[in-house]
Amino acid sequence: MLPWILLLLVLLAGLWMMTKPQLPWQKNQAVVASQPGWQPPKSEPVDTKKLGDNPNAAVASYHNAVAVAAQSVVNIYTTQKIEEHPYMNDPMMRRYFEYHGIPNGESDNTNLGSGVIISQDGYIVTNSHVISKADNIIVMLNDGRKATAKVIGNDVESDLAVIKVDLTGLKPLGFREQSTQVGDVVLAIGNPFGVGQTVTQGIISATGRTGLGINTVEDFIQTDAAINPGNSGGALVDAYGQLVGINTAIFSRSGGSMGIGFAIPTEIVKLVMNGIIKDGKVHRGWLGIELQSSMKDPTKLSDDTQGVEVMNVMRDGPAAKAGLQKGDIITAMDNKPVDDANTLIQMVARKAPNSVVNLQVMRNKAPSSVNVTLGERQPQETLTELPTSQNFDQNNDDANQNGASNEDDIPAELMELLKKHH
Repeated sequence: MLPWILLLLVLLAGLWMMTKPQLPWQKNQAVVASQPGWQPPKSEPVDTKKLGDNPNAAVASYHNAVAVAAQSVVNIYTTQKIEEHPYMNDPMMRRYFEYHGIPNGESDNTNLGSGVIISQDGYIVTNSHVISKADNIIVMLNDGRKATAKVIGNDVESDLAVIKVDLTGLKPLGFREQSTQVGDVVLAIGNPFGVGQTVTQGIISATGRTGLGINTVEDFIQTDAAINPGNSGGALVDAYGQLVGINTAIFSRSGGSMGIGFAIPTEIVKLVMNGIIKDGKVHRGWLGIELQSSMKDPTKLSDDTQGVEVMNVMRDGPAAKAGLQKGDIITAMDNKPVDDANTLIQMVARKAPNSVVNLQVMRNKAPSSVNVTLGERQPQETLTELPTSQNFDQNNDDANQNGASNEDDIPAELMELLKKHH
């Protein structure tokens, strides 16, 4: 009889353990453990309309993709207060500017741009240069609603920024999970020249573009989809309405599209979004070395040179502590070949501080391997004015919507005088 009673007690105890309620502290632990960082929104790819019933037929329309993606792309309007120049206190100067129709008091400079909704609670990603120095940011949704936005964070090195609006019923744009390939069809959605939401179509012309001098951190998608001033911060989506990049800059000699546009890929967008939303900044790895830009000579028919030469090692930096020396040639990082300085910089920047990377190094023609514990890269200002030979435009429309004349309308000697007194 006693064994049956013991068996019954064991069964009852097991049943109680399975059904007992969680204590409050246990519930909190479960919630904290399951809370991930910011995650990119997901969506099912939409169908494209084909010419006929054959699944291999040419695409007749991208309407379904646009109908989904366009709801997540916003127009951004920023204003910046331009203070009166101190030299305007001179009556002669004031009359001169009035005669030439140049505003001589405080004025508002209005810029245009675009953005992409990436969460239901109001987070929007755009370009840093769209909202930098803005005193006021207005976001207009695809359905016509408007709201003032606040800046959550700004990453100058990647030219990405996160802003937020207090609106409901927002539709975040799903990120493409598969990697993009050259030849993929893409659609650029934005607000070029302030004419209203516009869609252009093209293909991915190249991926992994670096060394352009547009941003400090570069890994651009190149596309021939028409991108124009006002498109900055807008979406580059695939044929199924999924986000693949944020439109940022164009190569242009006319100020408009010439079939060479650049977008920041979603891999970098995810990294920046997580850093800004979680910590208010982006944490990037840092080696502490100066590099020769490239060792390859394009004029040689046969050039098997690989790697980048270390030109300087910063004292007490991560590379110095690991034993790297001036003159070392870095040929690979974590078994991935390094062909130029920009490639290595981007590879390191994607690593978190304090992570360990393995560098394959040639020293005095002898190969060796060095493990480096990365430091944290400090934010650096990017070029605000690019050399004219580069012909790169960042596509916010800074055309002084208040009608102010530009410096070309002012005599050179007067501009020199103004600059001395500014």
